[in-house]
Amino acid sequence: MTTFTLKIDKNSEKGKALLAFLKAFNIDKEQKDVELVEDPKSPYNPEFVAKIQKARKEVEHGDTILLETDSIWASIK
Repeated sequence: MTTFTLKIDKNSEKGKALLAFLKAFNIDKEQKDVELVEDPKSPYNPEFVAKIQKARKEVEHGDTILLETDSIWASIK
């Protein structure tokens, strides 16, 4: 058996398509012809990941301030 390590951006269109393609091979749990193994270790700092997740939740709940980029300097006065 040959092992490959792939880094896939789960948020990109191509990444989603590739993951769906790979998961299609892992339908039958009895056969292990192709096995999809995800690495549990993240290359990102856990504190950074927590900040990003918190920010996403704030956006979902509308707890954000939107600034118009055209008039941003005028609002700083």
